[in-house]
Amino acid sequence: MTTSRGRARLGLLVPFTNTNLEPDMTLMCPPGISVHAARLGGYDAERIPDESQMQGLGASDIDESLRLLMGVSPDIILYGCTSATLAHGPDFDRKLADRAKSVSGAETVTAAGALVSALRVLGAQRVGLASPYVPAINDMAVAFLAEAGIETVQRSEVTEPLSNEEQGAMTPDEVLAAGTRADHDDSDAVVLSCTDMRSVETVERLERALGKPVICSNQAMMFEALRHLGIDEPVAGFGMLLERPRT
Repeated sequence: MTTSRGRARLGLLVPFTNTNLEPDMTLMCPPGISVHAARLGGYDAERIPDESQMQGLGASDIDESLRLLMGVSPDIILYGCTSATLAHGPDFDRKLADRAKSVSGAETVTAAGALVSALRVLGAQRVGLASPYVPAINDMAVAFLAEAGIETVQRSEVTEPLSNEEQGAMTPDEVLAAGTRADHDDSDAVVLSCTDMRSVETVERLERALGKPVICSNQAMMFEALRHLGIDEPVAGFGMLLERPRT
């Protein structure tokens, strides 16, 4: 057995234009955990990923993608688009996770749900929010967090709408700048929302600069996955969240 497999399998449901989720999860995986992905459609790659596009992705049929993903018998499934369920709200997010679990038989974690769970673990009640989203989706993200009792005290937005490709092409330095703009004296943590933004490579640097926890979509999903799997060892290099006990 090599160190890259045999301990557990993560099954990812990935928007078909996303180029960063799979590399991020592989970077963060403890030894023996492998990553396996199936792609999701339901949106137009040539259009700006606005609220209607992301609502379309969230509402699209995932059964075929799940069926294909179950070919590798994953131990846990991660629904890898934050905005697709943010755009519908917390109740939709919970129902999507429940449906994926009922179809697959595997515990399912959503990116949006994982962000909320991570913030609760850290006891963060006020946050700064950074994302590559259009303002309407950021409004939905603020409302999503508010329903969980988390207040957004500052938000950092891109200056013009980004395409799917442009969101994924943001550099770690650009993500760092966005996260810095999201910080506020009253925030307990900073949230970097988007599974296709290169936040995982930025979290530790940003935490050192701000002196507070930074939570991003992919890191939060990894934390939840490891918690469900009962894997408690610290994962260094990707922020305070993954360095703390999970059980």
